[in-house]
Amino acid sequence: MTQAAFFDLDKTVIAKAAMLAFGPRLRQEGLLSRWLVARALWGQVVFRYLGADDARMEKMRKAGLKVAAGWDRDRIATLVASAITEVIDPIVYREALDLIEFHELAGRRVYLVSASPVEIVQPLADYLGVHGAIASRAQVNDQGRYTGEIEYFAAGPNKVAAIEAEAEQHNLDLDASYAYSDSITDLPMLERVGHPTAVNPDKALLKVAIERNWEIQVFEQPEPLSERRNFRAATPATLGLAATLASIGAALWWRSRRLLRPVKTSRWRSPLGR
Repeated sequence: MTQAAFFDLDKTVIAKAAMLAFGPRLRQEGLLSRWLVARALWGQVVFRYLGADDARMEKMRKAGLKVAAGWDRDRIATLVASAITEVIDPIVYREALDLIEFHELAGRRVYLVSASPVEIVQPLADYLGVHGAIASRAQVNDQGRYTGEIEYFAAGPNKVAAIEAEAEQHNLDLDASYAYSDSITDLPMLERVGHPTAVNPDKALLKVAIERNWEIQVFEQPEPLSERRNFRAATPATLGLAATLASIGAALWWRSRRLLRPVKTSRWRSPLGR
């Protein structure tokens, strides 16, 4: 069976919420007012210091759908695709890129799993070069415009259901797989895999991670992906050798990390020796 690694997006792979990151561009396009951008910034502050429980997630989901009602889906997809390098590249965590590379070299399937809209998450998954994306889908009408309703919300237990569907389709061993998140709302996802890691955890997730002796990591060093594209330009032979070495070293690496007591968060040490 194949193993996998599932990464939450906001504050795990990138340093801020994806929707918030695209806020200025949406405002430039006349889709958001200055007041709505300021409100989104305030919501980010609340999430940062109070955490994102189910009630807050539901409130933000409804607010976002209401704002987006009437937007043209194709226009949003085009906007995101054209702005990824400018908007997302500066806020991708180097530590996350190291982990993604590490898991891919070890032969694992890598996924972005986010409650953010698929119009944002899928292009990011393509940009990062991972295997797939699990994301929320908003309902659209016959004219291709958002109705203000949700078709699928990729959060909580819904993430687990989607992950299990991927496991069935690709013969994934979830008990031997990995998951990374910053939020207590992703507790079901973290519980579903054999190797959960809390990354930049909110207070509630930090408490659970300490109680369960889970890995806790602090990611804090953004690094533009464009500056390290060369690692994907390796020859197949080089990648094969690297994958073999990574597979041999993976067990020793995880064993050494498990010996660390997660009473407090620890600074990231790259498995790639960087």
